[in-house]
Amino acid sequence: MNTKVVLIVLGEPNSTFSEILFKYFKTKNFNKTKNKIVLIGNNKLLLKQMKRLNYKLKLNKIDDIKYSLKKKINIINIDYKSKKAFSKISKHSAKYIEDCFDLSLKLIKNKKANVLINGPISKKHFLKKKFPGVTEYIANKTNSIDPVMLIYNKNLAVNPLTTHIPVKYVSKLVKRQKIINNIIKIDNFYNLKLKRKPEIAVLGLNPHCESNDFVSEEKKEIIPAIKYLLKKKINVSGPYAADTFFLEKNINKFDVVIGMYHDQVLTPVKTLFKFNAINITLGLPFIRITPDHGPNFEMIGKNKSDPSSIIYALNFLENVK
Repeated sequence: MNTKVVLIVLGEPNSTFSEILFKYFKTKNFNKTKNKIVLIGNNKLLLKQMKRLNYKLKLNKIDDIKYSLKKKINIINIDYKSKKAFSKISKHSAKYIEDCFDLSLKLIKNKKANVLINGPISKKHFLKKKFPGVTEYIANKTNSIDPVMLIYNKNLAVNPLTTHIPVKYVSKLVKRQKIINNIIKIDNFYNLKLKRKPEIAVLGLNPHCESNDFVSEEKKEIIPAIKYLLKKKINVSGPYAADTFFLEKNINKFDVVIGMYHDQVLTPVKTLFKFNAINITLGLPFIRITPDHGPNFEMIGKNKSDPSSIIYALNFLENVK
């Protein structure tokens, strides 16, 4: 499939995501795209949000991917009743989001599409503690094992070994095999999709990579994983102390940084690149991307949200294999 069919699950009805999409559709990037973009969501709701935010865009309503067109805002309707443009989260909205995912994954399974982007979703209300994040939810739906979250910018990407879990559980989940599996998937992604051999840094868990315990996580899990990967001819080094690693002189040497927990690497990368980064899930049978922002409830309806991340995501898909 030379032209990618990009499915975009509109996600949380109470979100700034529609505004961000409207801003993308007004850019020159959309008029130059080689790919087909198909929205999965409620047509009437999107029109209400468009009117509320004062955008005038034409939707191409379709019921089959074969009718989708390039440079058009294609949309497949999913039933959802809402009186307001932006309504509160409810059981009703959770069912709507699940229906959007179910159709999207069915279309991908049937090879009618090959890329999935989903808008931000309230993990607390939608996942109900069944999964730590949407990454794990989609992995479960597709029978995929050990998905990898890669927050990607072409200059530097990061991978948190553990994702949306309380910090008190992190040390128990820092395991040699998990580090090995993540790095092998990331190295394969760079080699196969980006045609680059990445330089990968691994951070320690403890301050200065030191611990008062008899055996630290660095000595027991992280260093043995690095030694194994070096034997596999993967360009990896570490562990590095996280407190000084993100200085410019250090990060310029690497393509990817593996952190042991979520905020250890997401805080610096968002500080460096703001919204010019995307969340890519590795280990699925298709490309899955999410913009690097949440529902942003405080900004809903204000028309002030930054569209950089969705623009970055869709531009990335123009160039990736």
